[in-house]
Order: sequence, then C-alpha cells, then structure tokens
Amino acid sequence: MKRSVTVKGITIGEGAPKICVPMVGETVSELVEEASFLKTVDLDVVEWRVDFFEHVEDLEKVKEALNSIRSILHNTPLIFTFRSAKEGGEKEVSAAYYFELNKAIVKSGQIDIIDVELFNEEEEIVKLISEAHASNMYVIISNHDFDKTPAKEEIVSRLRKAQELGGDLPKIAVMPRNAADVLTLLDATNTMHEQYADRPIITMSMAGKGVVSRLAGEIFGSALTFGAAKKASAPGQVPVTELRRALTLINSSL
Repeated sequence: MKRSVTVKGITIGEGAPKICVPMVGETVSELVEEASFLKTVDLDVVEWRVDFFEHVEDLEKVKEALNSIRSILHNTPLIFTFRSAKEGGEKEVSAAYYFELNKAIVKSGQIDIIDVELFNEEEEIVKLISEAHASNMYVIISNHDFDKTPAKEEIVSRLRKAQELGGDLPKIAVMPRNAADVLTLLDATNTMHEQYADRPIITMSMAGKGVVSRLAGEIFGSALTFGAAKKASAPGQVPVTELRRALTLINSSL
C-alpha cells in the first residue's frame, strides 16, 4: 500500500497528477502580483522558486517575502525551492548557506513542502528532513540533469536513494536528446512506481520532446506535474489550462 501526501486538502499520489505552478518573481512586488494572479488559476500546488528572488541571500528579506506570499496564498499548498545553478537554477550559494536558508524556512512554519537536492551532504539532508517532519512539513528530494537522460538503472537508483533518505516525494527531471530518452524516463518511472516506491514520486522529461511525460504521469506513476501560468521555470512546461484539460481527458479515459 503506497502512502500518499495530503496538504491543505490536496492529495498527491491519488488520481490524476496534481498541477504545480512555480513563482519566479525577482522582487516582492512581482511576487505579490504573481501570487494574486495564481489565486485565479486552476492549480493544486504553488512552488516558490526562491533562487529567482533578488534578495535570496538575505534571510530576513526571504522570510518577509514568504510572509507576503503566504498572506495571499494562505489556503494553497506551498513548496519552497532553492534550485542551485548546477541543477538548472538561477544562482549558486555555498552548501552552508543552502542548508541555513532551508532550515530557517522550515522553522518559519510558513510552507508545506520543502525541496532538497539529492546531491548534497547526506547527513545534512537527513537532519533537514527530520526538522521538516517535526514541523509537520513534507520533503521533496530532487535531482535535475539538464544535459542528458541517464540510463534507466541510474534514474531508478537516484529515486530509490531519495526514498531511502526519507524524502516524502522523490523527484527527478532529465533532459532528452531524442525520443528514446523520453521512453527511458517513462520506463524508469514505471519500474520505480511498480517495484520500489512506497510513496508518490515525481518525474519528468524536459523540453519539447519530453512534454508527453508531463501529461502521462497517471499511467506511468508520476504524481505531480509542473505547468506554467505566466513564465515557465523549466523548459517544456505546459500552460496550466491546457495541462488541466489533458490530465482530465487522460484520467477520464482510464
């Protein structure tokens, strides 16, 4: 029996994949405008990509911005993500600051899910997961490869590692070079889902070639998909309205 993740009435891991929309504003005013707009969008989860924020290296300003976002999106499940430059993000910071930032946000109690990158010091990851769980927050453990699609066995191995570390939502995103790479990602997703996962997983093949992976999660086993409301945070994100329509069509056909 796989366990699901339920946040503010949204259950990830049951039925059609849930739709997450990233916020990518650089200033507080942009974030406030973005959050207000997202209240009008048919989405399930919002992700704040804090690496886009101009004051990301100032903890107090990050917390103030988060308060502004949360005051608008108070009933919406919120993911906090600092995506490092090496994994496709906007900025690189030291490992020490990365964990300081994430721990401070966990302590703020203002988020529901925190994203932690898999390729970090394991001891620090485990400590952060423990602190998040103690604060009734869930943890995505993620990995992103913007250069290629690793072999199926490697994809499965990374997802299993994320699960073994205690992540509630193991996640991987990879870049396809051809159609076969997309099939590799889908095959790995299916194998992880069927043979190893005891919780929801999140997978995607990026860019135009990989769009099918963002739509077919319910068939292969990915429980959350990312759509764009105004500006995409990664290549291949489908506009939310079209994404919801496609997911509903697939769900009604199963």
